Amino acid sequence: VQLVESGGGLVQPGESLRLSCDASGYTYSSNCMGWFRQAPGSGREKVASISGGGTVTHYVDSVKGRFTISRDNSKGTVQLLMNDLTPEDTAMYYCAAQDRSWCKAGPSSYDYWGQGTQVTVS
Repeated sequence: VQLVESGGGLVQPGESLRLSCDASGYTYSSNCMGWFRQAPGSGREKVASISGGGTVTHYVDSVKGRFTISRDNSKGTVQLLMNDLTPEDTAMYYCAAQDRSWCKAGPSSYDYWGQGTQVTVS
């Protein structure tokens, strides 16, 4: 199973980025997907998750109202739209998947991980 992230980059505060995770080689359409991030010197933090059917989403408090997770089953992708970025959002962002349709809490519940894409806000 291979998850491939893209869309990271260097932006200024207040700008937006859209991250994409290609999971087309994985029967992900019925599986929980999530985005995590890890800043230097910090632990891995779940940013958002979306259930297999796309009907249930969850966000960490610090990104609520600014980030939106979505999935396109026809393309095999899951995206993270990030608006009004701040320097505190600077991190490596990872896509992850669970072998279940509902999202079980905790990073250890995720079975597959991408290599990450860097987001820098400065």
